[in-house]
Parts: sequence; C-alpha cells; structure tokens
Amino acid sequence: MEQARAHDAYRLAVRVPEQVRAATARDAAPSAARGEHTHGEHTHGEAAVPAPRKTVQRNSVRGQILDALRDALVGGDLAPGEVYSAPVLGERFGVSATPVREAMQQLAIEGAVEVVPNRGFRVTERSARELGELAEVRALIEVPVMLRLARTVPAARWCELRPLAEASAVAAAGGDLARYAEADRAFHGAVLGLSGNQQLVQVADDLHRRSQWPLVSGPVAGRRADLVADAAEHMALLEALVAQDLGVVQTLVREHFAGAGG
Repeated sequence: MEQARAHDAYRLAVRVPEQVRAATARDAAPSAARGEHTHGEHTHGEAAVPAPRKTVQRNSVRGQILDALRDALVGGDLAPGEVYSAPVLGERFGVSATPVREAMQQLAIEGAVEVVPNRGFRVTERSARELGELAEVRALIEVPVMLRLARTVPAARWCELRPLAEASAVAAAGGDLARYAEADRAFHGAVLGLSGNQQLVQVADDLHRRSQWPLVSGPVAGRRADLVADAAEHMALLEALVAQDLGVVQTLVREHFAGAGG
C-alpha cells in the first residue's frame, strides 16, 4: 500500500515521519478514549484545561506538511492550474485533511495557491510578467543593500559564506529543484543577514519564495543547466563582494534575479 502511494500521480517526494502520523492519529481519536475530559467537565471543582502538548503536535504536523507541499510545488509535483483537495493530499501524506488544509491556507496567503470553493486549492500559474515584477522588486530592495555591504563587510566574512554557495552548486548539479530552491534562499538570506536587519531578511525571503514556484517546466537537462548557471553566479557574487567591485556586484545581482532560479 505504501509503495503504491509513493508512486502515485502526485509523485510527492517528501515523506512524513511516523511520529507525525501518530500525532495526527492521537489528535483525531475521541478524547474520552484517551481518558481526557471534554470542555465543561470538572475534576474536584477545577475546569478542564486542554493539554498544551496537543497543540504543539498539531502545529508540528502542519509545519512539516507545509514544508512538504512547498517542496512539491517547487519540484513540479503539484502542477500549475491543477486543483488538489485536502483529503486526497492528506491520504497521500498519511495524515488527516486538517493539517493539509491549514498548510494550504498559508500557501494561499503566500500566493502559491488559490482557494476553489467546495473543491480544494488550485496551484497558481505564474506569468512571465509576474516573475519579472518580482525580480524588479527584489532588485530594488537587495541591490542597494548588497552595494552597502560590499563597502563595509570584511572579506573574511564573505569567505564564510562559501559553503552555502557550494551547497547550491551541488544541488544544481544533481538537478534537485526543491533542494536548490532551499540552498538558494539560504545563501541570499545569509548575505542579507550581514546587514543585521531581520525585517529586511524576512521580506526578501518572502519575495524570493514567491518567485520560485512553480519553477519552469521542460526537459530535466535544460532545468539542470539553468540551475548550474545560477549557482555559479553565487560564487561569482562572493568574489565580487570580496574584491569590493561594486559594478560587478550590481550587474550580477540584477542578472541573477532575472535568471531561472533567482
């Protein structure tokens, strides 16, 4: 049964840990069967208080499902324009529909999907214009910051980011879209993090994530080539930052945003 699910039409590559499924099952079980008191029951004159652990478990499930859905979106396992229901996706992940629905609501806020009443959630289809607008906004925010950092951050600090650039190169060489997207955001987040402005980092990461889904379709070889070229720009950008070459920094960042991976 599990093998069949692993090879179904959704091809969702992320596996939900067994403890998450167990937590979901415990949440779904009748409270009386677990020996808990329902709302309004009292013990020795005290009102029943919901167990905090239950909320933590539910949030953990939602968070892991959200990460899995994000990977599926970036990797193309959830196709643009298609509608997916929470119960069906929940079955594929081995959890109830509730955490899937909650995760999808978050993705709707982020613009990755849209709610289709009584049906589920449709994966957003990004137009070239939308992607261009996102690239423009990112450039307006990040280019001035990187130019300032290029003038003030010591070369040694930039060298500390080389492992992140190398990680993106490894993911790109393997054609792993979801892994590359994560490594790409980690690299850019670390660069902007040197500004000390966490609000900036969060806003930039949100724009970055929006520009990543869904990624382009087409032959895997073509996508891998785009990612490899994109990852190479990370190392080139670090070298320009170390050299404090502001002209190259500005050109690289603008071209990078307009590229395949962003």
